[in-house]
Amino acid sequence: QVQLAESGGGLVQPGGTLRLSCSASGNFIKIRGMGWYRQAPGEQRVLVAGLTSDGRTDYADSVKGRFTISRDAAKNTVYLQMNSLKPEDTAVYYCFAEAVTRTFSSGMVYWGKGSQVTYSS
Repeated sequence: QVQLAESGGGLVQPGGTLRLSCSASGNFIKIRGMGWYRQAPGEQRVLVAGLTSDGRTDYADSVKGRFTISRDAAKNTVYLQMNSLKPEDTAVYYCFAEAVTRTFSSGMVYWGKGSQVTYSS
């Protein structure tokens, strides 16, 4: 099993910044990639940013230039630096990790519990 511990959500005012953190722990052989999805009320969960183990990144068009994903591989931790937040960034942000384990040798996606990010004017 893989556990994901998230931190860093909260209320942000116009022009504010937030940084989300997500750390993976448990019995895994390798983490192939980590990142975040988000889900706004009444909407589907969508990819925000992802980072593979070899350093490739992927961002939603709506956050390019404002959000940056990074990692501390030694700590199995990824960070999402969110700048210039907008009202439409309000959502629950879910950390995910694709991990190879003895049970799931082809990989399995694990999810965090979610962190609320709220833009408040």
